[in-house]
Amino acid sequence: MPQKPLGLAVKAVIVDDAGRSLLIRRSRANRNFVGQWEWPGGKSDPGEAFDVALKREVLEESGLQVEITGVAGALGYEMPAVHVVLLCLEARVFGGNLRLSEEHDEFAWVPFGEYPRMALVDNIRAFMLEYAAREGTKK
Repeated sequence: MPQKPLGLAVKAVIVDDAGRSLLIRRSRANRNFVGQWEWPGGKSDPGEAFDVALKREVLEESGLQVEITGVAGALGYEMPAVHVVLLCLEARVFGGNLRLSEEHDEFAWVPFGEYPRMALVDNIRAFMLEYAAREGTKK
């Protein structure tokens, strides 16, 4: 059985001055995880540096310009055609106006303590909850 190729994806954990993070809900324009909440981000293009991919994806999906401030963590998961390596980076907004692409139909600034009540994207839900629990105790 041939091995699946690896694909790199990036997500931005964008936190505002009130300590809330930006979650966006996947719309019906997606094949997978419709109606579930996630951090902005997506796949990197071939040869694209991960930081460039993150900034591009966040701008495309949310209209926001961000700068990377840290590393939230990394994980891997299986999709039908690819094994995804996901790098989650902490970021802050420095420009742009919040507007969603057709891939998402709603946004919310959510305190980390509210994550367990959210319908988070299945394939990274455990990681998001673990990160939220860790961040929620920092105040």
